[in-house]
Amino acid sequence: MMSDNESRNMLTNVGWSWVWLACVFCLPLFFGCVPQGGRTNTSTSNTTTSSAADSDVSHPPETEAEMVADIEADIALPAAKPADQPAAPPAGKAEAEKTGSKKLHHEKPLPNKETPLIPRRVFFGNPEKARARISPDGARLAYLAPVDGALNVWVGKAGDLAAAKPITLDTHRGIRTFYWAYTSRHILYVQDHDGDENFHLYAVDLDSGEISDLTPFDDIAARVEGVSEKFPEEILVGVNDRDNHQLHDIYRINIATGERKLLQLNPGFAGFMADDDYHIRFAVTFTPDAGQLYLTPDGEKWKEFLKIGSVDAMTTNALGFDASGEKLYFLDSRNRDTAALKLLDIKTGQEELLAENAKADISGAMTHPTKKHVQAVTYTYDRRKWIVLDDSIQADLDYLKTVADGEIQITSRTLDDQTWTVAYIMDDGPVRFYLYDRAKKEAAFLFTSNPALENLPLVKMHSEIIPSRDGLELVSYLSLPAGSDAKTPGRPDQPLPLVLLVHGGPWARDSWGYNSQHQLLANRGYAVLSVNYRGSTGLGKEFINAANREWAAKMHNDLVDAVDWAVEQGVAQREKVAIMGGSYGGYATLVGLTFTPDLFTCGVDIVGPSNLVTLLQNPPPYWMPFMPVMKLRVGDYSTEEGRDFLRSRSPLFFVDKISKPLLIGQGAKDPRVKQAEADQIVAAMNEKKIPVTYMLFQEEGHGFARPENRFAFYAVTEAFLAQHLGGRYEPIGDAFSGAVFTIPSGQNGAPGLEAALQAKE
Repeated sequence: MMSDNESRNMLTNVGWSWVWLACVFCLPLFFGCVPQGGRTNTSTSNTTTSSAADSDVSHPPETEAEMVADIEADIALPAAKPADQPAAPPAGKAEAEKTGSKKLHHEKPLPNKETPLIPRRVFFGNPEKARARISPDGARLAYLAPVDGALNVWVGKAGDLAAAKPITLDTHRGIRTFYWAYTSRHILYVQDHDGDENFHLYAVDLDSGEISDLTPFDDIAARVEGVSEKFPEEILVGVNDRDNHQLHDIYRINIATGERKLLQLNPGFAGFMADDDYHIRFAVTFTPDAGQLYLTPDGEKWKEFLKIGSVDAMTTNALGFDASGEKLYFLDSRNRDTAALKLLDIKTGQEELLAENAKADISGAMTHPTKKHVQAVTYTYDRRKWIVLDDSIQADLDYLKTVADGEIQITSRTLDDQTWTVAYIMDDGPVRFYLYDRAKKEAAFLFTSNPALENLPLVKMHSEIIPSRDGLELVSYLSLPAGSDAKTPGRPDQPLPLVLLVHGGPWARDSWGYNSQHQLLANRGYAVLSVNYRGSTGLGKEFINAANREWAAKMHNDLVDAVDWAVEQGVAQREKVAIMGGSYGGYATLVGLTFTPDLFTCGVDIVGPSNLVTLLQNPPPYWMPFMPVMKLRVGDYSTEEGRDFLRSRSPLFFVDKISKPLLIGQGAKDPRVKQAEADQIVAAMNEKKIPVTYMLFQEEGHGFARPENRFAFYAVTEAFLAQHLGGRYEPIGDAFSGAVFTIPSGQNGAPGLEAALQAKE
């Protein structure tokens, strides 16, 4: 995603054309697809993440460092040396003390039987602080922190963090996304209602304390479409308030007065792309065959500028303009496999290749806050790596590498580019934030996102490349219980129960980094494996296109191959393998228990669709421009032949094959995978007298945002897994306190569940 205070059109307006919907069935910020890396955000910034590579909605329950990883990781800073050179060694004790930090890595873990049981609240609670952002003028610092249990935005002087105060008033679900306006005295944030994804955009005047709804319309999903330092009090916002709410018109909104002016009426496009002068330069839409079409204004009409075929549509898209507005930064996979970064002269069509990698798509670009040129890019095969294009930032990166362990990420920069906020991400500890003075080459420690994670026996995440049966490389990530791999790191001394954790999307990816689900499950005694099955992003167009119409087929074969690999490698016990995931990962769980019922011991489905026909027939209205893509890549829901095909890939119609225990978690307000998807498979299982435990959260959408609901769900999940895999678990106890849910089916489906329900009542 992009940092908040610097104008960058890269992945702003066009950002959602493929990008914004790239993870249509991913979990949102709170429950997504990418454990630490890569979401595309349609805000503005100096740093961007490409749509096709590291898509949104990142990983599991959004907790502290995970939320930070999700919010921060995709704005990573490039390594100071070329990607093929080794990184500098970690900073020593003296340097750590000098910068106000301390080592986060615990001593060598004890054997698992002696490893303390870490309370799940540590993994799934809110961060203590997260998302440090410097104002454009450098005078103030903003961050997220709880107020009475709900995340809110806090602001204070940049040099006096202790004096910061909350400036928003949320008391329920908490605020996850905020931006600095170029005025440096306004904070912008978005909020929906109980996960319905009808987002409104709000502005907070820091001088008066007044909070204004800039988009006071019913049933809309507002999104920031552009900001520019040239117009500090105005922003471009997409609002779908017309007719059936399918199309977003572009408004120019004054954040101080709330005045709205229609800039561009949408005649039927997926999105628009504006420059820093707020001129609409391109419209973007999907063709009937799932390609992309870029058009330029031609009086009152539009003329074709560029047409991209469906084979390249997920790995080719415009990012934004250079300072002149005459050249376009472009990700391009045409006539190649992986997406390269190019600079395209709009008038002449001449292209300049800026960066490429043979194994992975270029997935992000760091651009100068005012000069607008790309300074570095990122790509991720198994680990995120950077290519520096501008030598002027080299010394900064060299210094920052000595400050703390972890992957460096620049989260915001002042307009004069003298002050940066910097985050350090790791796989076995909380995120650390610093305020960096470029002139002095000094980084002042701000805070860690979750001090409770420090010095705990957290585990490392190991990158693995698993071959599929037809020769694809499945980039995967393995976590093991502490002390279980004493002989060979990354391989347990004896096979373990395994949890196969499947990411959502499916057009997203798993990445290296802190992951609360991995840590919880490893602490409970399980090996945990996350697999980038075909269709995952960032690994080239051939890998994505290999998933077309392969739901419950080759995409599932990849997961089966990963389980077989884990057994062959001595990682997993063949008879004790669980499958678990959210969104597409929930669908994969249902597929696992219906299409390969003998492979898995049990399953945990979180907001997963059960019937692809009803899923595709009932999307949110603003998804309609994207539906040609769904027809190509999933199946054609508009014809009887297509519906027959989709039914053949839908677990609902194979319920009688289920023979293993199933736990389902669903949000009642989910606009993507609606409650009916869970209701119908639970009803079918009940009719056939097949046991299923169903937790329905009335105040949640596509994932669980409120910590109280996360505590409740994961209390049941770990008890459920322990019953069937034999691992450890923390008793449910008072985990239901403050949670809002019902259990329509299977109230005895996990140890202690009935007693906890009675105590709750």
